[in-house]
Amino acid sequence: MKLNIALLAGDGIGPEVINQAVKVCDAVAVKYGHEIKWIPALTGAAAIDAVGEPYPDETHKICINADAILFGAIGHPKYDNNPSAKVRPEQGLLKMRKKLGLFANVRPTFTFPSLIDNSPLKRERIEGTDLVFLRELTGGIYFGEKGRKDDGETAFDTCTYTRKEVIRLAKKGFELAMTRSKKLCCVDKANVLESSRLWRETVQAMEKEYPEVEVSYEFVDAVAMRLVQWPNSYDVLITENLFGDILTDEASVISGSMGLMPSASVGEKHYLYEPIHGSYPQAAGKNIANPLATILSAAMMFEDAFGLKEEAESIRNVVNKSLAAGVVTEDLSGDKKAYKTSDIGDWLVANL
Repeated sequence: MKLNIALLAGDGIGPEVINQAVKVCDAVAVKYGHEIKWIPALTGAAAIDAVGEPYPDETHKICINADAILFGAIGHPKYDNNPSAKVRPEQGLLKMRKKLGLFANVRPTFTFPSLIDNSPLKRERIEGTDLVFLRELTGGIYFGEKGRKDDGETAFDTCTYTRKEVIRLAKKGFELAMTRSKKLCCVDKANVLESSRLWRETVQAMEKEYPEVEVSYEFVDAVAMRLVQWPNSYDVLITENLFGDILTDEASVISGSMGLMPSASVGEKHYLYEPIHGSYPQAAGKNIANPLATILSAAMMFEDAFGLKEEAESIRNVVNKSLAAGVVTEDLSGDKKAYKTSDIGDWLVANL
């Protein structure tokens, strides 16, 4: 296959982890007879510095013409520490999701046998965990009306959803559940929020279309508690933007490191793959960041965007092999040898 992939390295450690993912993808392409064309594009703080816009039109053109998008991370302290900044890297991420129609964030959470004791949670609580969150990405409080009034003394952010937005996200959740254990949990706050009541009644109406799927409805605060008590009681969870943002970060500690967890943001036409971690500016340029989340995101890309399951599995297998061999960066090494970011990429390529 000929694969045209937009490459958005972004900020902080983004370029470093992206470089290792490119190494691995290129090695997989050689092994299986594919041809990858990488098309670099600016986003985030790097794009603001270059052209004054966090998601430039040129980047958008590259993304819409690509077969898939591999994304690093965005964010920079000079914007994080300036609440009055008019242009921010995160605005580019929201704009990109909206313009590309990336309405569903698919974020798996699973454990690695060789790292299960790295988690702050007890082994007996997390062993066997294999769940997937589908978080709605283009609606809710992040995109609702917001502003100040009363001379700036009062601020407001409005959470708005349409039934159509709920249906398209829930449909992906039901379809994913059908490929797994046929269990789906709708996470909301329907005892308080009208938008959550819309979510619940919409999903309830869809149940008859998927009679084999067992559907449960839980309040977000209860799910937050159960995620650290019995995470393996869940399989597929669907939820709105803000709740999903918080819960997926909470779930990431189950694996033992945010540097291990991949994700995808998908729409009807476009597919973007990214690690769940941020730009980690403190580590930028030090060659110490864990690239495995980005590399595993690339594995998701091979399987989901291109239907290349064997290629994806080869990446996951070699990642598991590296973890079992202790070829890890400092976030996972403990008192043992820590490998550099680039060393991890080289080792994976050599062992593919």
